[in-house]
Amino acid sequence: MAQTKVKSTREDSAKAYMSGFGNTFETEALKGALPRGLNNPQKCNYGLYAEQLSGTAFTAPREANRRSWLYRIRPSVRHSGQFAEMDYPHWKSAPHIVDGVISIGQSRWDPIAAPEKPATFIDGIVTMTTAGDALSGAGMAAHLYCANADMIDDYFYNADAEMLIVPSNGALRLRTELGIIDVAPGEIAVIPRGVVFQVQVDGAARGYICENYGAALILPERGPIGANGLANERDFLTPVAAYEDKEGACTLTAKWCGKFFRTEIGQSPLDVVAWHGNYAPYKYDLSAFSPVGAILFDHPDPSIFTVLTSPSATPGTANIDFVIFPPRWMVAENTFRPPWFHRNIMSEFMGLIKGEYDAKEGGFEPGGASVHNMMIPHGPDAAAFEKASNADLAPAKLDDTMAFMFETRLPQQLTKFAAETQHRQKDYVDCWSGIEKKFDGTPGAKS
Repeated sequence: MAQTKVKSTREDSAKAYMSGFGNTFETEALKGALPRGLNNPQKCNYGLYAEQLSGTAFTAPREANRRSWLYRIRPSVRHSGQFAEMDYPHWKSAPHIVDGVISIGQSRWDPIAAPEKPATFIDGIVTMTTAGDALSGAGMAAHLYCANADMIDDYFYNADAEMLIVPSNGALRLRTELGIIDVAPGEIAVIPRGVVFQVQVDGAARGYICENYGAALILPERGPIGANGLANERDFLTPVAAYEDKEGACTLTAKWCGKFFRTEIGQSPLDVVAWHGNYAPYKYDLSAFSPVGAILFDHPDPSIFTVLTSPSATPGTANIDFVIFPPRWMVAENTFRPPWFHRNIMSEFMGLIKGEYDAKEGGFEPGGASVHNMMIPHGPDAAAFEKASNADLAPAKLDDTMAFMFETRLPQQLTKFAAETQHRQKDYVDCWSGIEKKFDGTPGAKS
């Protein structure tokens, strides 16, 4: 470990957050560090440097423009040197099509094994699927992570994508340029493209990552639902400023154009003492999601469970939707209540945080995953279909569960790891083999 001299703020106040989605915030870890009345004074207080971090083009419309002004101990250009290419062999980027790997069909995986050796959050990322093209800014990659060691003098940023992190076991502390986020199972965190961060783990931790190459995630329109419900703006939390003044040998790794590059730096890059703007990491507690649903009959489309969406150029068709299936009351009359059999234009990567998924009560474990690609049929397994078809339709609470989907309008390609790992369930399609023919040609007959 490097010999370091460290001065930090807010380490004991990491749960200090500012609420609101997409807000313009201002925060300072030292009083007077934030300039008033202008962004770029000739001389900043405390000898700080002013630096703008832009997540959109300068000329993006005001409602879509994302940028923050940072006041830091050293400008980030001081952090950059000669980058040497390196490799994370299991982290892949789109386009990624492997000869001999067939991505059509239905696939499901058990949770991946914990690493045998110490592995940091970045070391422990394994790509399951990719879609689109990271260089052209469309699509996504779905990853699993499994970590058991802290990043200490190592820092990372992703120039290709923003990262949506979904823990399933174990808490994470995300130490970012703009503050500290503690995120646990049942919560999510989003780190914008280009923001430098470091991850500390509470023992062993595992979960999921959606790497979004496209437009930044926003809240979906509610349409006829109206002004309230689903994910409400006030429940999203952005961290207050927290800086680290640390001297010593450190490394900074960048993911850029699907490759990885590392440079040596002589200090911590988490040295932002104050900042203001609307381009910042945030967290959200999934239990704050206010679901809506059918209160008389039929099963609404799963789009009503969308937490965040990344728009595409086609209105109403997302680059990515992040959808959850939370605890909720089921009250619809004369209705098959679990998700129906369907084929659709979206490609669905699914994970489970806790409990059981009502359409797949067997074989789908927390920490596991499944993929059902565009126009590939899927739906409840045979056991779930029979159970729901014959259930008493009294009001019932679906409780102690949380499943989710990363879905995209683009086909998801399996990686070699996903196709060949021992954790892939080779017999997954057999879950539908018990579905029987019930048709007998009798008018009015019911299955």
